[in-house]
Amino acid sequence: MEASHRNRALALAAMFQSAGLVKDVAWRGQCDAAQLETMIRSLFAFEAGTLDEVYGGAVNLRRGLRTLVEQVQANSPQVDGEISRYVINMLYLERKLMKQPDMIRTLRDGIEVAAHQSESFGILHENIMSRLGQTYQNTISELGPRIIVQGEQNHLGNPHNAARIRALLLAGIRGAVLWRQAGGSRWKLIFGRNAMLAEARFMLEETAEASGSDRS
Repeated sequence: MEASHRNRALALAAMFQSAGLVKDVAWRGQCDAAQLETMIRSLFAFEAGTLDEVYGGAVNLRRGLRTLVEQVQANSPQVDGEISRYVINMLYLERKLMKQPDMIRTLRDGIEVAAHQSESFGILHENIMSRLGQTYQNTISELGPRIIVQGEQNHLGNPHNAARIRALLLAGIRGAVLWRQAGGSRWKLIFGRNAMLAEARFMLEETAEASGSDRS
Protein backbone atom coordinates (compact mmCIF):
# COMPACT_ATOMS: atom_id res chain seq x y z
CA MET A 1 0.00 0.00 0.00
CA GLU A 2 1.57 3.29 -1.10
CA ALA A 3 2.31 5.70 1.74
CA SER A 4 0.77 8.96 0.54
CA HIS A 5 -1.38 11.80 1.80
CA ARG A 6 -4.14 10.67 -0.58
CA ASN A 7 -4.20 7.12 0.75
CA ARG A 8 -4.10 8.28 4.36
CA ALA A 9 -6.98 10.67 3.66
CA LEU A 10 -9.02 7.88 2.04
CA ALA A 11 -8.38 5.45 4.90
CA LEU A 12 -9.27 8.05 7.52
CA ALA A 13 -12.37 9.01 5.53
CA ALA A 14 -13.41 5.35 5.58
CA MET A 15 -13.16 5.34 9.38
CA PHE A 16 -15.20 8.54 9.66
CA GLN A 17 -17.80 7.19 7.24
CA SER A 18 -18.14 3.98 9.25
CA ALA A 19 -18.44 5.98 12.46
CA GLY A 20 -21.11 8.23 10.96
CA LEU A 21 -23.13 5.23 9.81
CA VAL A 22 -22.83 3.64 13.26
CA LYS A 23 -24.31 6.82 14.71
CA ASP A 24 -27.14 6.79 12.14
CA VAL A 25 -28.13 3.21 12.96
CA ALA A 26 -27.82 3.76 16.70
CA TRP A 27 -29.95 6.90 16.81
CA ARG A 28 -32.32 6.44 13.84
CA GLY A 29 -32.37 2.69 13.23
CA GLN A 30 -31.38 3.18 9.60
CA CYS A 31 -28.59 4.45 7.38
CA ASP A 32 -27.77 5.12 3.73
CA ALA A 33 -27.71 1.75 1.93
CA ALA A 34 -25.12 2.77 -0.68
CA GLN A 35 -22.73 4.05 1.98
CA LEU A 36 -23.28 0.90 4.03
CA GLU A 37 -22.58 -1.28 1.00
CA THR A 38 -19.31 0.56 0.35
CA MET A 39 -18.11 -0.19 3.86
CA ILE A 40 -19.17 -3.85 3.83
CA ARG A 41 -17.62 -4.42 0.39
CA SER A 42 -14.34 -3.06 1.72
CA LEU A 43 -14.19 -6.02 4.12
CA PHE A 44 -14.39 -8.43 1.20
CA ALA A 45 -11.72 -6.71 -0.95
CA PHE A 46 -9.05 -9.25 -0.03
CA GLU A 47 -6.97 -8.92 -3.19
CA ALA A 48 -7.29 -5.18 -3.79
CA GLY A 49 -3.97 -3.50 -4.49
CA THR A 50 -5.04 0.11 -3.88
CA LEU A 51 -7.42 1.97 -1.62
CA ASP A 52 -9.39 3.09 -4.65
CA GLU A 53 -10.00 -0.59 -5.43
CA VAL A 54 -11.01 -1.31 -1.84
CA TYR A 55 -13.66 1.42 -1.78
CA GLY A 56 -14.55 1.73 -5.46
CA GLY A 57 -13.01 5.19 -5.68
CA ALA A 58 -13.13 8.37 -3.61
CA VAL A 59 -16.66 9.07 -4.84
CA ASN A 60 -17.96 6.33 -2.52
CA LEU A 61 -16.28 7.97 0.49
CA ARG A 62 -17.60 11.51 0.00
CA ARG A 63 -19.45 11.46 3.30
CA GLY A 64 -16.32 10.31 5.10
CA LEU A 65 -14.19 12.93 3.35
CA ARG A 66 -16.61 15.68 4.36
CA THR A 67 -16.64 14.42 7.95
CA LEU A 68 -12.83 14.23 7.96
CA VAL A 69 -12.65 17.92 7.00
CA GLU A 70 -15.25 18.87 9.60
CA GLN A 71 -13.56 16.90 12.37
CA VAL A 72 -9.89 17.57 11.69
CA GLN A 73 -9.65 21.17 10.49
CA ALA A 74 -8.61 23.70 13.15
CA ASN A 75 -11.37 25.56 14.99
CA SER A 76 -14.11 23.66 13.16
CA PRO A 77 -17.59 24.47 14.50
CA GLN A 78 -18.87 21.08 13.33
CA VAL A 79 -16.80 18.69 15.45
CA ASP A 80 -18.85 15.70 16.58
CA GLY A 81 -17.35 14.21 19.73
CA GLU A 82 -19.29 10.97 19.36
CA ILE A 83 -17.90 10.27 15.88
CA SER A 84 -14.38 11.26 16.94
CA ARG A 85 -14.54 8.86 19.88
CA TYR A 86 -15.50 5.96 17.61
CA VAL A 87 -12.59 6.70 15.26
CA ILE A 88 -10.09 6.99 18.13
CA ASN A 89 -11.32 3.64 19.49
CA MET A 90 -10.97 2.05 16.04
CA LEU A 91 -7.35 3.18 15.82
CA TYR A 92 -6.63 1.90 19.34
CA LEU A 93 -8.23 -1.51 18.73
CA GLU A 94 -6.40 -1.89 15.41
CA ARG A 95 -3.08 -1.54 17.22
CA LYS A 96 -4.10 -4.22 19.72
CA LEU A 97 -5.39 -6.50 16.94
CA MET A 98 -2.09 -6.36 15.04
CA LYS A 99 -0.39 -7.97 18.05
CA GLN A 100 -2.76 -10.99 17.91
CA PRO A 101 -1.94 -13.13 14.84
CA ASP A 102 -4.30 -15.94 15.90
CA MET A 103 -7.17 -13.48 16.23
CA ILE A 104 -6.35 -12.00 12.82
CA ARG A 105 -6.67 -15.47 11.29
CA THR A 106 -10.01 -16.04 13.05
CA LEU A 107 -11.20 -12.64 11.84
CA ARG A 108 -10.17 -13.38 8.27
CA ASP A 109 -11.91 -16.77 8.36
CA GLY A 110 -15.18 -15.21 9.57
CA ILE A 111 -15.08 -12.48 6.93
CA GLU A 112 -14.36 -15.04 4.19
CA VAL A 113 -17.43 -17.04 5.25
CA ALA A 114 -19.54 -13.88 5.07
CA ALA A 115 -18.08 -13.01 1.67
CA HIS A 116 -18.97 -16.46 0.36
CA GLN A 117 -22.52 -16.21 1.77
CA SER A 118 -22.98 -12.78 0.18
CA GLU A 119 -22.74 -14.38 -3.26
CA SER A 120 -26.03 -16.16 -2.53
CA PHE A 121 -27.85 -13.72 -0.25
CA GLY A 122 -26.61 -10.32 -1.39
CA ILE A 123 -24.14 -8.13 0.40
CA LEU A 124 -26.58 -6.31 2.70
CA HIS A 125 -28.70 -9.33 3.65
CA GLU A 126 -29.30 -9.70 7.37
CA ASN A 127 -27.52 -13.07 7.33
CA ILE A 128 -24.34 -11.32 6.16
CA MET A 129 -24.68 -8.62 8.80
CA SER A 130 -25.27 -11.29 11.41
CA ARG A 131 -22.17 -13.26 10.37
CA LEU A 132 -19.98 -10.15 10.40
CA GLY A 133 -21.45 -9.03 13.71
CA GLN A 134 -20.74 -12.41 15.26
CA THR A 135 -17.20 -12.34 13.87
CA TYR A 136 -16.69 -8.94 15.50
CA GLN A 137 -17.98 -10.27 18.82
CA ASN A 138 -15.69 -13.30 18.66
CA THR A 139 -12.59 -11.22 17.93
CA ILE A 140 -12.51 -7.44 18.36
CA SER A 141 -14.92 -7.43 21.32
CA GLU A 142 -12.55 -9.80 23.13
CA LEU A 143 -9.64 -7.36 22.85
CA GLY A 144 -11.23 -4.75 25.09
CA PRO A 145 -12.10 -2.15 25.97
CA ARG A 146 -15.34 -2.50 24.03
CA ILE A 147 -16.57 0.45 22.00
CA ILE A 148 -19.59 1.87 23.81
CA VAL A 149 -22.15 2.94 21.21
CA GLN A 150 -24.63 5.63 22.20
CA GLY A 151 -28.12 5.73 20.75
CA GLU A 152 -31.82 5.06 21.21
CA GLN A 153 -32.29 1.88 23.22
CA ASN A 154 -35.08 0.60 20.98
CA HIS A 155 -32.69 0.75 18.01
CA LEU A 156 -29.68 -0.60 19.90
CA GLY A 157 -31.77 -3.48 21.23
CA ASN A 158 -32.80 -4.58 17.74
CA PRO A 159 -30.60 -7.59 16.78
CA HIS A 160 -30.35 -6.55 13.11
CA ASN A 161 -29.25 -3.03 14.06
CA ALA A 162 -26.74 -4.41 16.56
CA ALA A 163 -25.27 -6.64 13.84
CA ARG A 164 -25.04 -3.74 11.39
CA ILE A 165 -23.29 -1.60 14.00
CA ARG A 166 -20.72 -4.32 14.69
CA ALA A 167 -20.18 -4.89 10.95
CA LEU A 168 -19.59 -1.15 10.50
CA LEU A 169 -17.15 -1.05 13.41
CA LEU A 170 -15.33 -3.95 11.76
CA ALA A 171 -15.20 -1.98 8.51
CA GLY A 172 -13.86 1.00 10.43
CA ILE A 173 -11.07 -1.10 11.89
CA ARG A 174 -10.30 -2.33 8.37
CA GLY A 175 -9.88 1.36 7.50
CA ALA A 176 -7.54 1.74 10.48
CA VAL A 177 -5.40 -1.14 9.18
CA LEU A 178 -5.21 0.56 5.77
CA TRP A 179 -4.37 3.88 7.46
CA ARG A 180 -1.41 2.25 9.18
CA GLN A 181 -0.31 0.53 5.96
CA ALA A 182 -0.42 3.89 4.17
CA GLY A 183 2.00 5.35 6.70
CA GLY A 184 -0.57 6.73 9.12
CA SER A 185 0.40 7.40 12.73
CA ARG A 186 -0.46 9.68 15.61
CA TRP A 187 2.28 12.07 14.46
CA LYS A 188 0.90 12.11 10.93
CA LEU A 189 -2.46 13.21 12.33
CA ILE A 190 -0.75 16.13 14.03
CA PHE A 191 1.99 17.22 11.64
CA GLY A 192 0.49 15.96 8.38
CA ARG A 193 -2.98 17.34 9.06
CA ASN A 194 -2.88 20.23 6.59
CA ALA A 195 -1.63 18.09 3.71
CA MET A 196 -4.28 15.46 4.44
CA LEU A 197 -7.03 18.09 4.64
CA ALA A 198 -5.88 19.49 1.29
CA GLU A 199 -6.13 16.00 -0.24
CA ALA A 200 -9.60 15.48 1.24
CA ARG A 201 -10.84 18.80 -0.12
CA PHE A 202 -9.33 18.06 -3.53
CA MET A 203 -11.06 14.67 -3.68
CA LEU A 204 -14.37 16.25 -2.70
CA GLU A 205 -14.05 18.73 -5.56
CA GLU A 206 -12.82 16.02 -7.94
CA THR A 207 -15.80 13.75 -7.22
CA ALA A 208 -18.51 16.42 -6.95
CA GLU A 209 -19.72 15.99 -10.53
CA ALA A 210 -19.49 12.18 -10.46
CA SER A 211 -21.55 12.02 -7.27
CA GLY A 212 -24.57 13.66 -8.87
CA SER A 213 -26.62 14.78 -5.90
CA ASP A 214 -24.68 15.54 -2.75
CA ARG A 215 -26.40 12.93 -0.65
CA SER A 216 -23.37 10.58 -0.75
